Amino acid sequence: MEEQPFLGQSPQITHLLRTLPMIAVSDVSVLIIGETGTGKELIAQAIHKESRRRQNELVTINCAALPIEGIEDDLFGRCDDDGNISHRGRLLAAEGGTLFLDNIEALPLSIQAKVLRFIEAGECQLIGSHKLQKVDVRIVAASGADIQHEVDAGRFRSDLFYRLQVVPITIPPLRERADDIVLLLRHFGREFSGNNAVVRYGKEVERCLLGYPWPGNVRELMHFCQRMALLNPGKAIQMEDLPPEMMPEVAASNHVFTLPSSGIKLAQVELDLIEQALAMASGNRSRAARLLGISRDTLLYRMQKHSL
Repeated sequence: MEEQPFLGQSPQITHLLRTLPMIAVSDVSVLIIGETGTGKELIAQAIHKESRRRQNELVTINCAALPIEGIEDDLFGRCDDDGNISHRGRLLAAEGGTLFLDNIEALPLSIQAKVLRFIEAGECQLIGSHKLQKVDVRIVAASGADIQHEVDAGRFRSDLFYRLQVVPITIPPLRERADDIVLLLRHFGREFSGNNAVVRYGKEVERCLLGYPWPGNVRELMHFCQRMALLNPGKAIQMEDLPPEMMPEVAASNHVFTLPSSGIKLAQVELDLIEQALAMASGNRSRAARLLGISRDTLLYRMQKHSL
């Protein structure tokens, strides 16, 4: 399959795509934060492709998959007894290009100081040598974790964290990008249709998919489209065609809230729920929006309406 573009028309993604060229032309470190499946690697690829380093390699290292034994050798390399490089590590292999450190939170503390030195000064000391090797590399890192929490817990160096996030990029989860779900369904539907007609989604199915939280984000949606195209080529997808986990959890006849006979003040209920969500999320607006099942932009609009 060809490399996927990063797609979206929601305000958050439109803003992100508009700022990427400005970020790419600089050589500063970038830290991409986002849940699994949101497209962190696609953003790293886009930064590299629009940078002055695009003619050289984009070297990707999954820090969560690094070997426990020999990690320093694997990353930096080693020299022989005469001081010549006998093994060129993966960081050195990125010379002149971009180094993408995925799952950076999994980098062992024992190696973080050397990585910090590598990022700050562009140099490292190989095993078996007292000389410093100079390397010209642009660093892009990514994480699906709360790195500030990892710093507070003593599992991640604060100086490395601050050095990585010279330019922080946050990719919102798909459940906060409702404007993009139908766009992506159509895009992947065309991509996986092959020689068949493209699968279609009726209004009821579309509403169901818009309300589904997509815990695997865009990656889950892509695999869903692939499955629909394979099992239902050219078909108009019905509710019974959806996987069980995507079916609405609450039947239409089972009301979540029962209106009292005395009635309510809807604006007051909305205000109260927003305040509760903000309190539960410790003031984090993105998390509060998820608790309310709305986008962050919608939450901000309603907060402004209530003068919060």
